[in-house]
Amino acid sequence: MPRGRPTTSAPKTTTSTPLKRALSPNSDSTTATPPARQSKRLKSSPLTSSTTKTTPKKSPYFTKSTSSEPESEIEAEASGYEDEDASASAISSPPESEKEDDEEEYVSSEEDKKPKRKAKGGSAKKAVPNGKGSTAGDVVAATAKAIVQKGKELWRPGVKSDLAPGEEVFIKLPKARGDGGVKYQEGIIHPNTMLFLGDLKANNDREWLKMHDADYRQSKKDFDAFVEKMTDKMTEIDETIPELPPKDLTFRIYRDIRFSSDPTPYKTHFSVAWSRTGRKGPYAGYYLQIKPSGSFIGGGLWCPEAAPLAAMRKDIDRKSDRLKSVLLDPAMRKEFLSGISKDDKKAVKAFVEQNKENALKTKPKGYDAENPNISLLRLRNYTIGRKLSDEEVVGPKAPKRIAALMATLKPFITYLNSVVMPDDPVEESDEESDGSSSDAEAA
Repeated sequence: MPRGRPTTSAPKTTTSTPLKRALSPNSDSTTATPPARQSKRLKSSPLTSSTTKTTPKKSPYFTKSTSSEPESEIEAEASGYEDEDASASAISSPPESEKEDDEEEYVSSEEDKKPKRKAKGGSAKKAVPNGKGSTAGDVVAATAKAIVQKGKELWRPGVKSDLAPGEEVFIKLPKARGDGGVKYQEGIIHPNTMLFLGDLKANNDREWLKMHDADYRQSKKDFDAFVEKMTDKMTEIDETIPELPPKDLTFRIYRDIRFSSDPTPYKTHFSVAWSRTGRKGPYAGYYLQIKPSGSFIGGGLWCPEAAPLAAMRKDIDRKSDRLKSVLLDPAMRKEFLSGISKDDKKAVKAFVEQNKENALKTKPKGYDAENPNISLLRLRNYTIGRKLSDEEVVGPKAPKRIAALMATLKPFITYLNSVVMPDDPVEESDEESDGSSSDAEAA
């Protein structure tokens, strides 16, 4: 007899099991089973209903449980069969809409009898409620539990205190250091400025500077006032120096640590440079830095570009006596060349010694290694300077002393600028024309 809808005739005698029904592709419907073989518990089950095809809600038989215990007696009976024949005759086939779920979700009785293993990391994971059938508090609690993980907190508890609600704590910022009985004067470096730089060297840290911002601002204001007064003196010493505000002359205290092995964020000195274009530009200039036991004064060309460097080498090769005459000046030899005697070789040697840091090891391109001025041609810096004691920087006598040293550097700065940035570029052509005319007269 072909399979189809169940008839009212006598039931089939063929024994059917859940495994056979699940694997049978032609099981469109299941025939009724004799009442004698039905279990009393399963007779009242909603799953032993009629053979009418409907589209019911999702059966609780196939719903995944969120706990390890069965939710109902029906599920407990379906998950572990005591009488397979009785279950097979009592439970009818589910509708067509549930056949695919039956094939995927079915687990054999042997596997169901084995205890389920817990997921790695502890108890089985529970799904976060999707809002259906759960309260807002459950959703919030589950979401918070999923978000708040170790090391991924949205917030962390702060400092605990015994303050009552509404009470606040105000921490006063430290005040600037007192003048110590020495009044601040414009144009004179105060001892507190040197003390601040010494403290900064010992505590070169951003947090420390934030807590001592008042000391920094007081020291910076004192140094800027000194620079402003010194600028007036510099314009008298060198008429090519313009009157510029301190912000265009002083250097920032912050260090560029991108390519440095030293991670300290701040310089431990204040510095300033005067030139025809302020602290920046292609011109040779004057330089001053103040620091406890490390102040310095000097001037010249530091790491010039290719064109100015080539001009300097060309001038030294052709007219080296111009540079040598500047170095042999008595005040220059006394203040910046360690008081050497009036000797060309000694002056050149002392000058080269100050600029040997990045000098070439061999001859520059285009010049002979046997050139008499080869030591000067190898240089890539043309600077000169000396250290200053704290007494030469701090106090009412310091501005006059610094101005005198700047005046000593003036001939050297003037010579460098005449070579790299000449005011009269026809000077060389005039000399060449004079030489050609003298040759013509001799002929």
